[in-house]
Amino acid sequence: MKNYILGILLTCISLSYAQEKDNQVKPNYQLASKFSPSKLRTMIFSTEVRPNWINYGDKFWYEYTTSSGKSWYLVNPKSREKSELFDRTEMAAKITSIVRNPFDAQHLTLDNLRFMDNENIIRFEVPSTKDTLKNKDEIKKLTNKKDTIKKKTFFFEYDLLSKELKEISDTTKEKAKPHWAIFNPDTSRVYYAKNYNLYWMDYANYKKAIQDEKDSTIVENQFTTDGVQYYAWGGDEYSITTGDKKSEDEEIKKRKPVRLNWSPNGKYFVLTRKDNRNNPALWVINNVGSKRPTLETYKYLMPGEVDSTEVELHLFDVTSLKPTQIPIYGFKNQTLSLWSKDRKKENLKGKHFINYWLGNDREFYIARSSRDLKRIDLLAIGVDGSTRTLVEERSNVYLDIQKPTFINNGNQFIHWSQRDGWGHFYLYDTGGELLTQITKGEFHCQELTSFDESTSTIYFKANGREKDIDPYYSNYYAINKNGSGLKLVTKGDYDHQVDVSESGTFIVDNFSRVDTTPASNLYNSSGQLIMKLEEADLTQLFAAGYRFPETFKVKAGDGITDLYGVLYKPYDFDSTKVYPIIEYVYPGPQTEAVNKSFGRSMDRIDRLAQIGFVVISVGNRGGHPARSEWYHTYGYGNLRDYGLEDKKVAAEQLAARHSFIDINKVGITGHSGGGFMSTAAMLVYPDFFKVAVSGAGNHENNIYNRWWSERHHGVQESITEKGDTTFNYQIQKNTELANNLKGKLLIVTGDIDNNVHPANSIRMAEALIKANKRFDFLLLPGQRHAFGDMTEYFFWKMADYFSEHLLGESKRDKVDIIEMNRDRPLKK
Repeated sequence: MKNYILGILLTCISLSYAQEKDNQVKPNYQLASKFSPSKLRTMIFSTEVRPNWINYGDKFWYEYTTSSGKSWYLVNPKSREKSELFDRTEMAAKITSIVRNPFDAQHLTLDNLRFMDNENIIRFEVPSTKDTLKNKDEIKKLTNKKDTIKKKTFFFEYDLLSKELKEISDTTKEKAKPHWAIFNPDTSRVYYAKNYNLYWMDYANYKKAIQDEKDSTIVENQFTTDGVQYYAWGGDEYSITTGDKKSEDEEIKKRKPVRLNWSPNGKYFVLTRKDNRNNPALWVINNVGSKRPTLETYKYLMPGEVDSTEVELHLFDVTSLKPTQIPIYGFKNQTLSLWSKDRKKENLKGKHFINYWLGNDREFYIARSSRDLKRIDLLAIGVDGSTRTLVEERSNVYLDIQKPTFINNGNQFIHWSQRDGWGHFYLYDTGGELLTQITKGEFHCQELTSFDESTSTIYFKANGREKDIDPYYSNYYAINKNGSGLKLVTKGDYDHQVDVSESGTFIVDNFSRVDTTPASNLYNSSGQLIMKLEEADLTQLFAAGYRFPETFKVKAGDGITDLYGVLYKPYDFDSTKVYPIIEYVYPGPQTEAVNKSFGRSMDRIDRLAQIGFVVISVGNRGGHPARSEWYHTYGYGNLRDYGLEDKKVAAEQLAARHSFIDINKVGITGHSGGGFMSTAAMLVYPDFFKVAVSGAGNHENNIYNRWWSERHHGVQESITEKGDTTFNYQIQKNTELANNLKGKLLIVTGDIDNNVHPANSIRMAEALIKANKRFDFLLLPGQRHAFGDMTEYFFWKMADYFSEHLLGESKRDKVDIIEMNRDRPLKK
């Protein structure tokens, strides 16, 4: 009897083991390799219509690519007409006869297409394989003077009415405006920075500079003399020293743009200046960039550090070109936001946009923010140096601010505020009196796109007003300035990304979800459909096996707050198998890692699932600002742990719904803030999260940049009895919890990351070593924050890591990454 029972038990165990083995998933590297970024470029073509509004009017043209090639269209919204800009077959034949390179309608390439002032004439360029000599300007820039041959580019002009195509000289090509040239309102002068000081030149000399930047006959007029590095009038916003004095000297001598705003009458301009000389520096060493490793030095303020100087506001009278410093002090270590008018046709002088200040000839408008961002003032600054406070915003958590919109001939303005817990618009007069709250309710207003003076109608983007759809989906609305008549312009359960004509009369709406094919329609401002424009061609993508992901909604750790996410399955998904689950995370608070519309970037989420995982991305309290201010600022004061509980309970709820999810095999990964969060998850919930791949994480937010860290975590401002102000910053760090690690952790960083400094990852490694923990570390040489050309290598290292530790099998025993080598041409 005992033997009989033992036999039955052994049989059951054997059957259970066999069944478990049948349910196990094996890594599918081949499926993941089918959807590499380079291959996706041959399967996903245009996914949106980008209208090129012709001469700032309502007509527009656009370019759209499908698996049949590229097409160009002209749209006249008023007449409801859409037509091909030209006959592709005919154009290909004409170009072939001139260029002598064969083209056909399906493989036509036109670069830099643009309409001329005569709207019946277009110009464009076509590359060829014909050898030609480089011009004098190109030869001057050569280090190897013998390298004088290039492939010829042909320049064409085409008449849309006569259908005549003619080759034109490259001398007719419009020279690009130098990035450093800032025009005054009558365009008689351009202003710029050089040697950390301010200069101007007249238009005649500017024309010389367009032809040859180094023309020795150019007359330059310097009008400041005390600018130095890190206390400049302009030209050192991103100043980096490399230890190479020759190259640094050459960089200093280059003309650079300067951020100045003009009065409408052209009599004044204003700019800010800050003395950063005593602020601490930071360094990275580039070991692979040149023969000798180079040291890069740059200014970098970390949270809680002393900022010894204040930003200065200077007004220049163009008659004397002497600066007058305007007393603007309101808060210790304050930030000033100088606003300029939108780039509209009314601000165009000839072919040059003028950077007008936001205001009139008498005064301009700026924002003044305290260092802790709990106090923001909207100010009017007079040209006589006077200051008026128009609006005061106050909060116990950090505040956001948007540029106001002035209407009614500048006598009123629309101000955006979260004072009632949601982002809404408020109407003020220029005396600072609140006239009315324009929008209200439990939804979040985003950008105000336009205002129709004739009808007093405001047009804006907003989230969360429409019930029973994802609150992150953006929609477009119209409302009267008195708050009446709110109307939804873009209809449908989609994320709507709109592009509006300057008149505000017509809207191109690009709409999709993660589980729909992107489409584009044209509407008028009343929401009436003018015409359907395009639907993306995804036939090649689906033919390769692609499947849309699935959206879901779960509850946060409080059991109340709704969280929205996306679930990605392998395209060869088998419902009888059980899959490990991996969370792709980015905690925000300025955004979340959850895709809301269809996109072509699939390398870190969709493609990871193809290895053999269920991959999810889901929001968390303290995330995206498109919801309430409560939701957005939930993590204030707890920037390490605030989102972790929500990530954990989201996975648990999904596993309870779906039997194919193995809740005992949970991985987590992310980049930057997601790298920080994935490591924190392993240390705060070490028995839940089993494997993490952490990319470029800010593991010690006390050494991350001051702006982000103090803003979202908070900084304590203290004022002594003597009136001295200090700032105290305390934050929990991943390194403090190193002893908690139980699972498998891979830390990855680029060695010249000047955003999240490599010290974050190195200090995390040090803490783990001191805690006697086994972990893995990958340094990517010569890579900055985004990993650059080693992104693909990083993906396969991540695939190996999760495969080995969640699936029990990987290709780490193979030296070559075959999936990368297979598509790479062999070079001898």
